[in-house]
Amino acid sequence: MTEDPFVAHRSLLFTVAYEMLGSAADAEDVLQESWLRWADVDHSQVHDPRAYLVRTVTRQALNRLRTLSRSREEYVGEWLPEPLLTSPDVAEDVELAESVSIAMLTVLETLGPAERAVFVLREVFEMPYGEIAEAVGKSAATVRQIARRARGHVAARQPRIQVSRSEQQAVVDRFLTALRTGQVQELMEVMAPDVVLIADGGGLAAAAPAPVHGAELVAKLLARPNRVVSAVWLNGAPAGRIEIDGRVAAVSLVVENGRVTRIHAIANPRKLTRLDEPAELAR
Repeated sequence: MTEDPFVAHRSLLFTVAYEMLGSAADAEDVLQESWLRWADVDHSQVHDPRAYLVRTVTRQALNRLRTLSRSREEYVGEWLPEPLLTSPDVAEDVELAESVSIAMLTVLETLGPAERAVFVLREVFEMPYGEIAEAVGKSAATVRQIARRARGHVAARQPRIQVSRSEQQAVVDRFLTALRTGQVQELMEVMAPDVVLIADGGGLAAAAPAPVHGAELVAKLLARPNRVVSAVWLNGAPAGRIEIDGRVAAVSLVVENGRVTRIHAIANPRKLTRLDEPAELAR
């Protein structure tokens, strides 16, 4: 029996939806809606199931993005993407790992819905402009313009310096060790002087309501006793999981020039439900 194309491409479809939404829960809802539409289609009339399914998921994700925009505007404090536990294998595909990183998803959040869809489908999944045009309901010429604008927007906001996997791992290990011991000086040494901490508690967990700037302030905020710090892989990169008094936070780091330049700390419990089983991501 031939495997249903939806099942065969599920990891790809989930990744498309997740990159467009920054939320695994919303991505799963989009997949459910897309599956119901796929079930109603005469599959013998679909010549390229993969492209058809990606288009369907894209349209559903766009609809979801538009309804989410208001709730995210009213979100308490800083909004960060929902972190995913991933296997180290995801990092083998450098482009995929970069595209699902917390840092990149945070940048994508600054794009409009159509720009985000076009950027993800073109830059990450390398879809032809004609197929993207069908998915987003615009002309191929318009899609090319949107892609160019989105590329410039992302390039201006993403970290400039790419580091090797070994350097990223070494710096993250140093940071987690300093965090584990709670030594302010050690934390300050592994962070850049102008480091920025962005925390997401969603009004449900203690978190700084606005970005915290500077190594000294960030170190004092993070150097707390009685916490359990463990190394994990989140969104295709080495990261940290912190437990203190039964509460959990996921910590994702941006590394440049051998130091941590940006810390994304997600403490909203509703966003931490995916830290026990690795997500299946694919391009």
